[in-house]
Amino acid sequence: YNFLLASIVESSEDAILSTDLNGIVTSWNTRAEKIFGYSTKEIIGKSIRSIYPTGKESELDEITTKLKSNQRIEHFETERKRKDGSLIDVSLSISPIKNEKGSIIGIAKIIRDISGQKRTSAYTRSLIEASLDPLVTISAKGKITDVNEATVKITGVPRETLIGSDFSDYFTEPKKAREGYERAFKEGFVADYPLSIRNLSGQIADVLYNASVYKDD
Repeated sequence: YNFLLASIVESSEDAILSTDLNGIVTSWNTRAEKIFGYSTKEIIGKSIRSIYPTGKESELDEITTKLKSNQRIEHFETERKRKDGSLIDVSLSISPIKNEKGSIIGIAKIIRDISGQKRTSAYTRSLIEASLDPLVTISAKGKITDVNEATVKITGVPRETLIGSDFSDYFTEPKKAREGYERAFKEGFVADYPLSIRNLSGQIADVLYNASVYKDD
């Protein structure tokens, strides 16, 4: 059984490591070596702080304090540092290691390198912002979840105000706008649906509304 667990850890595409409550590394898998550049021989017995960037050092103490007080640590994203000093974006899952008596004796961490995802996200965002057309994402209830700068300009409403507000409120015919996005959710898309947007200044802009749904995995 222990051999099976060790095989799973070593074959993982995520860095899997453990430390004691003082932050001293006690285990370090092959993927951790590839992600951070430290061999197992180099890092075992050393402080995990070596992979913490400047300004992130306090995260270790915060994590340890929460685990000792039995607080749940939610999955979160942060930065870590490679041996060569370069920074990477990572996603962390953290859980306590307990002995037979149930006392916490260490910390287990699963770390995933998400730098590629972050770059893709940034690239996608730049394309969205480069569009001259207003682009909006809304929830199934019609609440705005994201907008680009073109939407801010055509409505005259700040981004922070738009987010969370009702999509249909910015049209001269709110009911018709609502029917448009409801059709998109029902049929999967809407093409060239005529609407008129009212700017905060009172100016009216006639538009053709095109929408399609996007789905998770």
